[in-house]
Amino acid sequence: MATNAPATNSLFKSVFGALRTLLHLTAAVQFTYGIYYDYKFVEFPAQTDPNSKLIYHPFGGKFKYLTFLNAIIQALYYVISLVNDFVGTNELVPRRAPAIRKFKDWLLSTLAFPVALNVGITFWTLYAIDRELVFPKVLDPVFPSWLNHVLHTNIVVFIVLEMFTSYRAYPTRSKGLTGLAIFMGSYLVWIHIIKHYSNVWVYPVLEVLQLPQRILFFAAVLGFTFALYLLGEFINNVVWAKEVKLSLRKSK
Repeated sequence: MATNAPATNSLFKSVFGALRTLLHLTAAVQFTYGIYYDYKFVEFPAQTDPNSKLIYHPFGGKFKYLTFLNAIIQALYYVISLVNDFVGTNELVPRRAPAIRKFKDWLLSTLAFPVALNVGITFWTLYAIDRELVFPKVLDPVFPSWLNHVLHTNIVVFIVLEMFTSYRAYPTRSKGLTGLAIFMGSYLVWIHIIKHYSNVWVYPVLEVLQLPQRILFFAAVLGFTFALYLLGEFINNVVWAKEVKLSLRKSK
C-alpha cells in the first residue's frame, strides 16, 4: 500500500489540475461570451413617454456599468489563469513565480474577488428590495435572464470556487487595498462624469437619493468593498494556512 501512495498522489494532482483548468476554461468562455453578447446585442429600449424619467443615456456606453467592467475583469482573470495553467505554474509555493503567476495572484486578490462579490451581493440585495432601483422591468425584453445570471450570479459562484481550488499569494494589505481604492475611486469619478454630461445617473437607485444619502451610499459601498477584500484575504489564510506559513518563511 505504501508503494502506491506516490502514484495515487500523482494521479490526484493530475485530475485536480485538469478540473481546475476546466474551471478556468468554462469561466473564460462564458464571461467572454457574456461581454460580447451584452456589448453587441443588448440595446436599451428608447424612451416612449416624454413625461417618464430617463433611465438610460448613450454617453459612456456599456463601460459606465460596474457589472460590465467587472465582467471584463473576470474574463481577463480566467484567461490569464488558463494561460498560467499551460505556460506558468500552479505550484502552491513556487521558488520563483513567473510574471504571469504574480499578476494572476494580484488580480484576484485586489480586484477580481472583491469586485465580483460587490457586484453580485449589491445587485441581488437591491433587486430583492425593489428591482426598479437596479434592473427595471423595461429591460426584461432586451436583457435575457441567462445573461443576467452570468453577469450577476456566476461571477460570485466561480470566484468562490477559485478561492478554494487555487492558492494565491496575497500582496501586502496596504498595496492590495490601495489598488482596490484606486479602481473604486476612479469608478466613482467616472459615474459623476457620466451624470454631468448626460444628466442621468448610471443606476436608478441614485435618482431617488438626496445628496447626503448618496454620500452615505457611496461611503457604504466603498467600505463594503474594502471589507470584501479582507474577507478574501481571510478565506485564503484559512483555506491555505499551510501554504501561507510556508510562503512567509520563504520570504524571510
